[in-house]
Amino acid sequence: MPIVAQSSTETDWVSRFADEVIAESERRAPGKPVVVASGLSPSGPIHLGNLREVMTPHLVADEVRRRGYEVRHLISWDDYDRYRKVPGGVAGVDESWAEHIGKPLTSVPAPAGSPHPNWSEHFKSAMTASLAELGVEFDGISQTAQYTSGAYREQILHAMRHRGEIDAILDRYRTKDKATGQPKKAQAKQQQKPVEDAELEAAEGSGAAAEDDGSGGAGGYYPYKPYCGSCGKDLTTVTAYDDETTELTYSCVCGFTETVKLSEFDRGKLVWKVDWPMRWAYEGVVFEPSGVDHSSPGSSFVVGGQIVREVFDGVQPIGPMYAFVGISGMAKMSSSRGGVPTPADALKIMEAPLLRWLYARRRPNQSFKIAFDQEIQRLYDEWDKLEAKVADGSVLPADAAAHSRAVRTAGGELPRTPRPLPYRTLASVADITGGQEEQTLRILSELDPADPLTSLDAVRPRLDRAESWISTQVPADQRTVVRTEPDAELLGSLDEQGRESLRLLLEGLDSHWSLDGLTTLVYGVPKVMAGLDPQAKPTPELKTAQRTFFALLYRLLVGRDTGPRLPTLLLAVGADRVRALLAA
Repeated sequence: MPIVAQSSTETDWVSRFADEVIAESERRAPGKPVVVASGLSPSGPIHLGNLREVMTPHLVADEVRRRGYEVRHLISWDDYDRYRKVPGGVAGVDESWAEHIGKPLTSVPAPAGSPHPNWSEHFKSAMTASLAELGVEFDGISQTAQYTSGAYREQILHAMRHRGEIDAILDRYRTKDKATGQPKKAQAKQQQKPVEDAELEAAEGSGAAAEDDGSGGAGGYYPYKPYCGSCGKDLTTVTAYDDETTELTYSCVCGFTETVKLSEFDRGKLVWKVDWPMRWAYEGVVFEPSGVDHSSPGSSFVVGGQIVREVFDGVQPIGPMYAFVGISGMAKMSSSRGGVPTPADALKIMEAPLLRWLYARRRPNQSFKIAFDQEIQRLYDEWDKLEAKVADGSVLPADAAAHSRAVRTAGGELPRTPRPLPYRTLASVADITGGQEEQTLRILSELDPADPLTSLDAVRPRLDRAESWISTQVPADQRTVVRTEPDAELLGSLDEQGRESLRLLLEGLDSHWSLDGLTTLVYGVPKVMAGLDPQAKPTPELKTAQRTFFALLYRLLVGRDTGPRLPTLLLAVGADRVRALLAA
């Protein structure tokens, strides 16, 4: 029995879906585990857009668990899907893999050098490791195992007996609109918002959304696709089927023809638009989100709702549509293309709670971007401000809920950095030191003299993530290289005002040698030069003078007009070296 049965008073989207899911589960199967589901096709790198397919039901399942209910989060690995194309940008893969197009993903060799037995396992393993780091608890189901073991045999035979009804349902969406002459599905796509059109077009080019629905066969409609007994591919056409004997005859483009008894045959699968609703009924799924490609009029989720009800005597899950996830500076992600960031890539540069937060704070139908560029520094600043508000009790309820879902699950807290120094500071230090630990500790220990850092363990794993971001995401020409010798020509060209500003800075180094102190100093020098108090509020003219002064310091220290925040840069360079480079 549940520990907490009442509706949550939290105002976030997760709580509202949890209320619906609990009510629907109790209506369908009182006292039974609540079932939520995700589906992932390991056809290539499983990217951060695919992660929303998992995080949306995970967050809802976790809220239901927090209320004391038993929950099963199923992840169906669609590893019995056909291998559609050779993705670009995958290490150890070349065009020779094209010979396997049409085979099940579990029958395709893994990329060269992989320790895994096949293509599917290679990409599943990376995702499984990332989900563990993210605290996602799930029950994995291999569709290869389900189909080849005969687990769905009765469902397959049932679908074949009712193929006429299935065909009629699908035909409602095949009929051309009399007014436009276009298929209704195509017309519906044109009526969507432009942003949805772009997402739909990109998404339909990959994964199960692009599968045929079983129509077009020479012997009528059949919702089942055998894999060929000779070439192992699905380039087959069912030509005859007998409901009484379950004898099925198919032919393949390779020239092979075979007659089998479907009641004993396990080398094939239902077409996608029938397979998905069959699984809803088989597993008793109450909640499963879907991407925009599955949610448009006439697509898999809409048609599946009718098939599960009219053919399999089941109920369609609560199924919110989830929107596009982008990457700062990159086009929309597609798993059929290589080079798209995966959860493992993101977890190299950000901590798991931050990545969870990005998915938790936005409703499923809201798109958002994940930063791999300089924007990650602003994102971490925003996260740290939220943490401060949670600590002092000033946080808004919805923000508090998103934060709670980010840092912990029903099973406990996720690992976190004990002393979370600003990410931008850690990145700047990593940039300057090249990850040299002794130098890094020296700089970080001087940030706050009143509470000096004594071990880098206190700033891990955030420090490791910042170092990884610098080394993998920041181009070499944007890295910071401190001068080894003073710029004598620039120093010699300075006027009296320029030399005086440097003198004031050097004079104040010792008394301001901390992050806060140096911040006050570098902003204060132009104020003193203008005859103002160091604490004076900046005017537009003063801001211009400050920018000019900062540019001079950057040119003298790193040979560019910009660089890491000056207080951090000064600490990293060290007082003695700063004096050597700035003494006019």
